[in-house]
Amino acid sequence: MAAVRLGLRENAGQFALLVGVSALVGAMVGQERTVLPLLAEADFGLTSASAALTFLVAFGISKAFANLAAGVLADRHGRKPVLVAGWLIGIPVPLLIIAAPDWSWVIAANVLLGINQGLTWSTTVIMKVDLVGPARRGLALGLNEASGYLAVAAAALLTGLIAESAGLRPVPFLFGLAVAGLGLGLSATLVRETRGHVALEHEAHVAAEAVVGASAGRGAARAATGVDAASDRPSWLAVLRRTSWSDRRLFAASQAGLVNNLNDGLAWGLLPLHFAARGLPLGEIAVLTAVYPATWGLLQIGTGALSDRVGRVPLIVVGMLIQGLALAVIAVSDGFWPWAVGAATLGLGTALVYPTLIARVSDLAAPAWRASAIGVYRLWRDLGFAAGAVVAGLVADAAGAPAAVAVVAVLTVGSGLLMAAVGRR
Repeated sequence: MAAVRLGLRENAGQFALLVGVSALVGAMVGQERTVLPLLAEADFGLTSASAALTFLVAFGISKAFANLAAGVLADRHGRKPVLVAGWLIGIPVPLLIIAAPDWSWVIAANVLLGINQGLTWSTTVIMKVDLVGPARRGLALGLNEASGYLAVAAAALLTGLIAESAGLRPVPFLFGLAVAGLGLGLSATLVRETRGHVALEHEAHVAAEAVVGASAGRGAARAATGVDAASDRPSWLAVLRRTSWSDRRLFAASQAGLVNNLNDGLAWGLLPLHFAARGLPLGEIAVLTAVYPATWGLLQIGTGALSDRVGRVPLIVVGMLIQGLALAVIAVSDGFWPWAVGAATLGLGTALVYPTLIARVSDLAAPAWRASAIGVYRLWRDLGFAAGAVVAGLVADAAGAPAAVAVVAVLTVGSGLLMAAVGRR
């Protein structure tokens, strides 16, 4: 057996495989982004935005808690079993949507999709962090998120174009069934466990603390590493408390993640309905739906690596402010091209934020409890999907879709300012 080594180049083959698996994970959720909001009204007669977005609430809540479980289970039982379990849970999703006689089946499918996404996406993130070690973490996460969200964009565009010619069901969702089968096959047969890499990094982490502690005392050791390593693996409740609130730096990252996905929930659930109500054909809606994750996905390759050089917090703050500006453009404009500019700008802002937030959490957590901390962060981040669906639905029903977009723009700017105020402390 080859010796375990840390680094992107040293683990290039396995890292590339996981990039491919991440793309399949993204394609699973991308199959819904254009078609499902329109299906709510066309096939099930849901005219209220709040009712139509219930699938997104179900998805966000189930994915959030699956993220939390994924981190704990990956630390305790290994990464690969969690990844394979996530793909098994994803297999029924397109079948339920295809066969759905009423909207409750679609909600049930999105509960399963949320669990699938939480287990598989969290685990691929954790495994890439394990492989590369601390030096190239931002680049690794940028590549991970780029592959996933470029696949979201490609799947959203492809299924939208298929739906334009073949109808909203069943053909677009046969694509999702093929994706789930391929993801399961690759994960079960070719992906390798990465806990050996965690053990190697943990040994180096402990040795570095010992050296710093011997020369400057325990308090200096903690300051040098940025984490409190008083125990190899704190309790789950201790990690939950620390990542959610008691460590202000981790709290700042968690709230920014929640608000980031709040505006992503708006983009996924409400904007296709808004564009359709303004008379755009399905093909143009598919393009607009794809522009945002495509820009986001492509630029993350560079923004993740950039955060390794210039630091995490500045990119997060700037990215949140750009997202707020983009949403304001979408709220006040009308027509395909202004909306395309707004969607691309929203993608730019999200690219600055998305991989950088996970890298920030990974920086602040010790190797022994890093997976659990990432799980807690992703719990809060993906609760943003549910929050976005509720906020967007209620405001849109009361005051119209542009008002809902404007409200989320204000929340996004506020989150960025909060990160600037407390994110470094």
